[in-house]
Amino acid sequence: MRIGVYPGTFDPITLGHMDIIRRGAKLVDRLVVGVTTNPGKSPMFALDERMAMVEREVAGIGGDIRVVSFDSLLMDFAERERATMIVRGLRAVADFEFEFQMTAMNQQLDRDIETVFLMADPRHQAIASKLVKEIAELGGDVTKFVSPNVAQRLREKVGRA
Repeated sequence: MRIGVYPGTFDPITLGHMDIIRRGAKLVDRLVVGVTTNPGKSPMFALDERMAMVEREVAGIGGDIRVVSFDSLLMDFAERERATMIVRGLRAVADFEFEFQMTAMNQQLDRDIETVFLMADPRHQAIASKLVKEIAELGGDVTKFVSPNVAQRLREKVGRA
């Protein structure tokens, strides 16, 4: 069975993330969406809130997609899930530089797990969770960047529901 892992903080999950999930799910028999904590980021949503949002968003996609939380090294998580592939999305050159370095390090940890990059759909290349949160916090319209459900959760979180 070909198992892929698509890791991220998904704070919140965006239309760009959903594009990569849909496309990544076609490459494997099972796609595990790994929702992680990141000590370098201060999430707006708690882990259980992010898990619930991701589960709701992927429910209608079809295929074998699991949503699992983790707080370990990505390669340890991928090994636990028996993954042979890490799926990553690329938006711009800056993403590539970071991902290139991460892939090189991950290869040192486990050479049997490949990293596959999917270019972001041009309609979603500018979307970043950090910017979506900032727009929401300042009262802007985020409906071009996230699903209606996630937009509502953002409005509730920033007190504009």
